[in-house]
Amino acid sequence: MAQNGHNGTGDTASGATTNKILRSQEWFGGRDLEGFLHRAGLKAQGWSEDSFSGRPVIGIANSWSEATHCNSHLRDLAEHVKRGIIRAGGFPLEFPTISLGEFFLTPTSMLCRNLMAMDVEEMIRGLPIDGVVLLSGCDKTTPAALMGAASADLPAIIVTGGPSLKGNWRGEELGSCTDCRRFWSELRAGTITQAQYDSMEEAIYRSPGHCMVMGTASTMSALCEALGMTLSGGASIPAADSRRSVFAEQAGARAVELALEGVRPSQIMTKAAFTNAITTLLTMGGSTNAIIHLTAIAGRAGVELDLESFDELSQSTPTVLNLKPSGKYLMEDLYYAGGVPAVLKRIEHLLDRSCMTVSGKTLGEEIAGAECFNDDVVLPLDKAMSDEGGLAVLKGTLAPDGAVIKVSAASPELMQHRGRAVVFESPIDLKMRIDDPDLDVTANDVLVMKNAGPVGGPGMPEAGFLPLPRKLLQQGVRDMIRISDARMSGTAFGTIILHVAPEAAVGGPLALVESGDMIEIDIEGRRLDLIVDEAELERRRAAIAGPAGDSAAWHGGDGAKSAGQRGYRRLYLEHVMQAPAGCDFDFLVGNTPVETHVEAPEHAAGHHTG
Repeated sequence: MAQNGHNGTGDTASGATTNKILRSQEWFGGRDLEGFLHRAGLKAQGWSEDSFSGRPVIGIANSWSEATHCNSHLRDLAEHVKRGIIRAGGFPLEFPTISLGEFFLTPTSMLCRNLMAMDVEEMIRGLPIDGVVLLSGCDKTTPAALMGAASADLPAIIVTGGPSLKGNWRGEELGSCTDCRRFWSELRAGTITQAQYDSMEEAIYRSPGHCMVMGTASTMSALCEALGMTLSGGASIPAADSRRSVFAEQAGARAVELALEGVRPSQIMTKAAFTNAITTLLTMGGSTNAIIHLTAIAGRAGVELDLESFDELSQSTPTVLNLKPSGKYLMEDLYYAGGVPAVLKRIEHLLDRSCMTVSGKTLGEEIAGAECFNDDVVLPLDKAMSDEGGLAVLKGTLAPDGAVIKVSAASPELMQHRGRAVVFESPIDLKMRIDDPDLDVTANDVLVMKNAGPVGGPGMPEAGFLPLPRKLLQQGVRDMIRISDARMSGTAFGTIILHVAPEAAVGGPLALVESGDMIEIDIEGRRLDLIVDEAELERRRAAIAGPAGDSAAWHGGDGAKSAGQRGYRRLYLEHVMQAPAGCDFDFLVGNTPVETHVEAPEHAAGHHTG
């Protein structure tokens, strides 16, 4: 690749004459003390000056971690990204970010999503790079990386780690963790033994990669394609497949071109691109978590999304992807069937195909030649699983600001229901009492859990998959309506209403629900109502708030929320917004772009000694 224009005045990639240089040359181009130190820092690592002098420097933001098993292979994948960067004439500069895995991180990785986004943003801003490749995998790492990149707005491309291979146990193909949850219910019901359940541990996770159902990780990876922030066809390549490494190399090479062209995320992640992503989310029956993540990413890109836009699109978007937990196949099957391009091709009439992607082509150009090789995985429109999208937004007296449900994974017979509330005050209360044989509960009741939202959790944990009471499982019950202000893993299933807003901990109506209250659900009518007289609700509200109406009783008010907290958690509690606003921090909405090129001084650099 020609180097002309990289290092000072000359012809740029667009052919125009300019006296600007790539921002990395502020660090490495000066023949003074600062330039000496910066070059010496790379030479100390074994790089010759010819390796980086005058070349675009491409950062690799790597969320590898042994504490995030979904991302444990990203250290190897980064080497293939480097190959692509060097092949295209650039210089790779790998750096770590924090890594978020749901399995090990307590109380929830969602608590730290914004922290990782801040980490990514500040490293992009502070390091001598002209563009960045974002390496992610587990479900919070992908939105966090995109949020940080959108805020800094330096040329960026994302490479996700890919799904794990399909599990197989006792002759049945398994998907994590949809099937571990399903069989956990069977264990509690007494239909399988503890030894049988334990034997599944070695069969369900067979390779590196994230969950291979259409959970949050797979959903967000697919949405990267719909947004245009990753190269086409990469979302479903299994992590263990050699084609994942080739894909990473191609992304590294393209990152160099993006840096030279000066193409920013804000030029890719437009309002139309987010509409495409929402449509894709709905047709895939994707994770409810994606509503929160897309809203947060859009906010960083200066695009406003609201729950109504998700619901309006849902009513005109068929569900065509037959993957667990809504269907029967897994991500590996989707790859063999044609991948995300096959899905986008199926619904191309619903997409804005003029949107640009990081490849330099429009979305329409990318999917023009896409084919589907298995019509049972990506269903034809006339055989869609549903004429509407997989998600619905509910509002009503119990959720004035909204709640969501994954309709594609719910029971049709529960779409309209009126039942008696069985209330748990917190996830701990639920854990202590759900299997009590004396619990007053029937299959017709509605399980309600409070205080698991952004503030109450804290961090809005994936506690929304409320387990069914053991005594009902033993009676053969396998689903009932469950409501909370929590999130739910995208791998989970059932008639579960989530993200109730405002949450209980800040005084939402959910805080007022008592066992025995009647709750009415109407999915078609998009209603979620608490059937309690307003005067009674006022009495309860006053009793909870106390005689002086003390807001601390709601855990509300910045001082009350952060009392006794320190560090990041204090920052989180004082600034996190509610679920409909994406649970981002109020002071991080919008972006402040980093300069891609700077004026070429007589002696480049002079202030980057660190």
